[in-house]
Parts: sequence; structure tokens; C-alpha cells
Amino acid sequence: MTSTTTAQGTERRRVTVRGTVQGVGFRPFVHRLAGELGLSGHVRNGVAGVVAEVEGSPEAVAGFCRALTERPPPLADVREVSYETVPAVGDAGFVIHPSEGDGPGRTLIPPDTATCEDCLRELADPADRRHRHPFITCTHCGPRFTISTALPYDRATTTMAVFPLCRDCATEYADPADRRFHAQPVACHDCGPRLRLTVPGSRPREGEAALAQARRLLAEGAVLAVKGLGGYHLACDAGDERAVTALRSRKERGGKPFAVMCADPAGAERLAHVGPEERAVLTGRRRPIVLLRRREGARELAEAVCPGSPDVGVMLPYTPLHRLLFGLPGDPPGPRVLVMTSGNRSGEPIVTDDGEALERLAGIADAWLWHDRMIEAPCDDSVVRVRPDGGGEVVLRRSRGHVPQPLALPVAVDAALAVGGDLKNALCLGAEGSAWFSPHIGDMGDLATVRAFEGAAGRLRALTGIEHGLLAADRHPGYHSARWARRAADAGGLPLRLVQHHHAHVASVMAEHGLDAGATVIGVAFDGTGYGDDGAVWGGEVLVGGYAGFQRFTHLRYAQLPGGDAGVANPCRMALARLRAAGLPWDADLPCVAACTAGELRLLEQQLARGTACVPTSSMGRLFDAVSSLVGICHRVRYEAQAAIELEAAALPAWPQESGAYAFGGGLDPGPVLGAVVADLRRGVPVPVIAARFHRAVAAAVADVCRAARRETGAEVAALSGGVFANTLLDAECAALLAADGFTVLRHRRVPPNDGGLALGQLVLAARTDRSELHERQGGR
Repeated sequence: MTSTTTAQGTERRRVTVRGTVQGVGFRPFVHRLAGELGLSGHVRNGVAGVVAEVEGSPEAVAGFCRALTERPPPLADVREVSYETVPAVGDAGFVIHPSEGDGPGRTLIPPDTATCEDCLRELADPADRRHRHPFITCTHCGPRFTISTALPYDRATTTMAVFPLCRDCATEYADPADRRFHAQPVACHDCGPRLRLTVPGSRPREGEAALAQARRLLAEGAVLAVKGLGGYHLACDAGDERAVTALRSRKERGGKPFAVMCADPAGAERLAHVGPEERAVLTGRRRPIVLLRRREGARELAEAVCPGSPDVGVMLPYTPLHRLLFGLPGDPPGPRVLVMTSGNRSGEPIVTDDGEALERLAGIADAWLWHDRMIEAPCDDSVVRVRPDGGGEVVLRRSRGHVPQPLALPVAVDAALAVGGDLKNALCLGAEGSAWFSPHIGDMGDLATVRAFEGAAGRLRALTGIEHGLLAADRHPGYHSARWARRAADAGGLPLRLVQHHHAHVASVMAEHGLDAGATVIGVAFDGTGYGDDGAVWGGEVLVGGYAGFQRFTHLRYAQLPGGDAGVANPCRMALARLRAAGLPWDADLPCVAACTAGELRLLEQQLARGTACVPTSSMGRLFDAVSSLVGICHRVRYEAQAAIELEAAALPAWPQESGAYAFGGGLDPGPVLGAVVADLRRGVPVPVIAARFHRAVAAAVADVCRAARRETGAEVAALSGGVFANTLLDAECAALLAADGFTVLRHRRVPPNDGGLALGQLVLAARTDRSELHERQGGR
């Protein structure tokens, strides 16, 4: 970038700033910066980013360009600053021009962010005109992605367009010295959205009356549907056993844990162990659900909140309405911990439309606390964990607070849409060197989720300006996501590339860590289910390769998965299948045998002997299920990964002091491990000790296999991916053993290790611009 100076010693540059620079106060920042430096000119939003022309002394113009990257607004993410010299025009002053909306672009809208401290002070200040305003916001906080309807980002292209600014708000909006200068969601009691409460059989309430009644209902044990930033929540008093049990039953939640919202960090510390890193994530501007280790005997939590789980998912208020639900000083006391779970029936996408909320949440909610600001983009809460071994934060569900922030890719890709898998579905749209995830969509399988999936794809295209010319999907022939991709490819005449499930997992963690096109890794992909190239259910895979292809170096020894989904839902059946594969008898004293009826045992024996309705599986997730049942922890599951979660919980008490580990047979043969578990059971070894030894056995096997792969291939990088690595004990132990052995260890951080991160791997494998045909081999042991 070069520049020249006019004869009068004045310089003018046209500067284009790309990145997350709309909706973050960037134009007001530019306006103030130009004023500080004595520059004239103008600034506007364009579809490619923020475009400014500045004129003044060469030193001031150069300082202006430096400041754009050195001290941008708090929510901005500046990716590129480019400029060109243009003729000086001698204009007076500096102005903000209307946005330009024509032509292709690649600007970025920021994620929704938690209410800032300045807004919270105003919310609680009786002298402030926005005292107790449920929608208080400014340039530094509040909704962005969920209210955006198009680019460029202006009030006219948000769902706030239907709320004309009152005189006071319009004055703030136009004042460069004000914190709300060009803050698109700005509003107040006079001109903003209205809060309403609907209680069947009662008259509707608005404003403060609606809020006061909602708080009374929560204190009395009611279940409320509460409209948030990206959808509805279902809320109740987390300490009220009856209310939580009612919500669990009405939502058909099974035993799956609920997330809770605490009024403040001190409340979170009473429920769970909160270290400095956890506290920083809890109180940061993203405000995700943070999985924390529960404190024993926490009185604020009903037993029905998270039965059998070692963790509790905790978040803090991130909207002014949340703050008001807990109450400000002087309000009547109410619950200090609320269950705050997605507003949907189990298996359905989150509800965003007010009419749908009244219909779809009928029978679950006792009342609806809602408002008339429309949600354009559904966006569920993100879920994260801070690794206890110092390995940093790992995102387990990438949604609110993260989306639509892009990820930089280490390899260039053609414009492509990767559709992910059928569990924890999230899409990924990519072009050139960037990738954008959709919000968490959920488990595919019903029409409502498919519609949400299609809506998310359309919004990604609209907000990035990318029209994809390629589709990527999983190879599983029965996946709803892959079927959709086939239909879309046929309808649009687009190429479709199918990607092996576990190769995509490994590629996902490689791409997240910036590995280039020539990198080779030892990929450990452990999960519950993935379609294998031989037609089996894979899930305990060690792959050697990179983006261009892979070799299946070894895998967990196959056992029969009896009855498909029925086998997954009944870990006791998987335990019996694993015992049979290991040549171990079904003795009546084993808990997994005792859990089955005589008829069930006879049927299962015939099934396994004949191979009827069975498919071979190498799934590590199913092995965790089998051991959980074998030791008597969980025989039937009511939600995904329940048996493995409860096995991890059982291991925790023995983990620090129990260093023993069972030993796998050659490669990854679990037979010797199962035999040792049975022997320990009969010796009366406590279940926590057995569970700890099993976890350490899997980690030791991973280290052994990776050493063998290094000797054979020379690869020095171990990449861990797949949903099994959401298990913190296994994740940390594998990383420690591998690092001690000299490996560079890649673990997920910003991208989920589970199927929520699958689409990123699909994208880089299918759409690389230097892609040659993949040469994949099923060889191995």
C-alpha cells in the first residue's frame, strides 16, 4: 500500500476495513478518531466492510490507519485494513454517510453479547430514564446476529426497524459523543419493545406488571416460557423439586441434566467448584453455559436438576430481562437459581416465534413472558468447559456468543456448504480462507428440525454473501442431513462430496489448529457412531494421514451391536455383546446379566449367535456404555451418553489416588480389560476404583497405539477428536501421556469435539482448492 502527498501537504486515503466491524460501534469509533486527529472526510457501512475516506496531514492519516488495528472497539475483530490514495477534495468536518447495500461482500456481523456494565448501572439507577428497561443496550452489548435481517448492518436491516426512535433516543443515536451513537438496537421505555405476560385464563399484563407477576409465578413453583435473545427458554425455580420434576416430565426430558442460571457468580460458587478460569468464562461477554463440577449437598439445587451427572451447567444473566427476573435492590425476594433450558419439546428445535411458542410449549409452560422484538435468527446457548488440566476452554456446543464469528482456515476452500451429521447438527459455510458455523441446530429427524436447518443455511448465505457451488455431507446413507444434501445438489445441479465421518473429525481438529495442506497426524477419533467404509459402525479409530487421505492404522476390536438403536438405548445388551466377543460367560452374578429378563437374554443370545439385526461396531462410546452396565451403573439410557457420563462420575472419587490401569490386548482389543473388570467385581473392588482403572486403561492404550503409529510412519502429532473426548478424565489423561511421550497433542478448543464440529472437517476435506481425489485405504490391523 503506497501513498502520495498533495502539493499542499494534505493527503487523502480511501480505507476499507474488513472483519467484524458492523454492529460494534466501528463507525462512531472512526468518527471520534478522525475528530481527535483533525481529519475530514466520511465513513459508511458497505457490504464489504466499513469504508472511510480521511483527509489531513500525512502523519495524521497514517496514525488513523494504525489506530484501526491497534485500538478498535471492544466487540470488533479487524481482519484486514487496506487503503488507496485518492485526490484531496478539501471537505470540511467528518460525517457518517448512509450505508451502501449493493454488490457482493464479505462483511461480518458480531455475535450477541451480554449486557455491559454501563447498561447494568443504568438499569439499576432510579434516576436514569432507562431504569428497569428490559431491553437496555448500547454500542458495546446486546443483540446483533439474532436481529439481523440483511447486510449491511443498520437499524433498517434489523428487527428493530419496526420501532421508530423517540426524540431522546434519536438524539443519542445522532450524537458522536454518546455511547449509543449509531447503536442499532437502541430503545427505551417510550419507543422500544414491550414486555408482556400471558397466563391462560387470566388477563394479559404488560411492562412492570408482567415482570412482577412472572417473578411471583416462579417463586410459587410455576414453569415459565421466557423469550430470550435467540429463542425461548423454559424456566423454573431450580431449588423446587416439584417444579423441576414437573418440567422434566412435561418436556419429556428423561434424565438429561438441565442447565441453570444463577443470579451472580457467588451463587455459582455455592453450586459448583469455580476456579479463576471458569469465573472468567462465566462472566465474559459470551456468557455460555459452563459445565462445572458440582459441590456435594448444594442446597440450591433440586435433585431432579442433574441426576447422576458429576457436573452442573451454569450460566449467568446475559440480558437485562434476566437481571430483572432475579430482581433489583428493593424487589421482593425470589429464586436465586433458575432452571433455564431450551424452549422446545425434546428433539425439536428451539422456539423463536411467539405464536409457535404458545402452541408448541402448551402443556409445558404455565405462563409466557414475551415481547414484540422479533427473533430473526434462532440461536441456542453455547456450552463450554474449562479443562481442569490447564488445557484451556473447550466449546462443546458452538452457538450464542460465538456465531457468526468466522474461523480462519489454514487451507483455501472453494465456496461450499458442509451439512454436518444428524446429531448435534451445525452447518459450516466456507470460502477462500474462512469458515462460518451456523448456530447449533440439534438432532435431525423431524420436519421442524429440517426447516430450522434450511433456515440456518439461508441465513449463512445472506450474512456472508457466499453462494456455494459445492455441498459436502457424511457418507452415512441414512443420515437426514446427507439426504437433504443429495436433494439440494440435484435441484441446484451442484457437485456433492461425501466424507468419511472419522476422517472429518480428525480434519476438524487439524483445521482448528491451523495445520497446512501437507501435514500428517495420528488421528484418534473416538465417538459413539460413525458410518465405516466397510459398512460397520466405526467409533474407536486411529487414522494416520491428513487432508488428502488417511490410512486406518488400527481400531477397537469389533463386537456386534444388537438391534441398532435398541442396542444403543440398552447398555446392558452392549455389555453382553462385548462379553461374548471376548469369550466371557454371561454369569448370573454380573450386573448386566441381572438387568435383563430371561426372555431378553434368550433373544439376545439367538441374535448374537445368528447375527440377526446386528451390525459390527468398533465404537469406543459403546465400550464405555458396556463397562457402565457391566459394573452396575447404567443399564438403560434416557439420553445420549448417559451411561458414559455416569461412568465418569463414578470414577471421580477414586481418580486422584488410583493410578492402576487395566491393559488392552494387541492393538485395541478390550477383551483383557473386560476380563479384569469381571475379576475385580468378584473380588469386591469398589466400583469407583474399577471405573478409574478403565479410564486409565483407555488412555494408556491410546498412548501405546500412537507410539506404534509413530514408529511405523514417523508422524509426531496426535490429534484427538470425537464426542468421547468430552470426557474430561480421558481427555486429560490421554493428553498427559502423549505429551510426556514427546507428541504434539491437538485438542479442540473453539470447535466442538463431538458431531457439532463435524462440518468443519467435511468442508476442508471436500472443498480444498488444491484438492486431488482422495486415496483412502482401509488397511490396518
